[in-house]
Amino acid sequence: MNPESYTTMAQVRAGVDEIDRQLVALLDQRFAHMRAAARIKPERGAVRDEVRKAEVIANARAEAERLGAPGDVIADLWDRLVEASIAYEMSEFDSLKG
Repeated sequence: MNPESYTTMAQVRAGVDEIDRQLVALLDQRFAHMRAAARIKPERGAVRDEVRKAEVIANARAEAERLGAPGDVIADLWDRLVEASIAYEMSEFDSLKG
């Protein structure tokens, strides 16, 4: 996939669809890590870690900017992703240990 060589919207859409499939597969792996965290953490209060959340978002912003992507947009997406991950991990923690 090389978007710079695309000449049709069909190519753009096929490229976006492929990227979306890859992103979903990566998100599935990320949520598997949340399940592991829920299993490993000794108490529910350890699930939310604001220092770690800020670090993850800052890392994503820095990587986006390094690549030339919009840092603010990526940081906003990562904030939402981390919040969703925390909610998922809380639910997993509760189902395992609640």
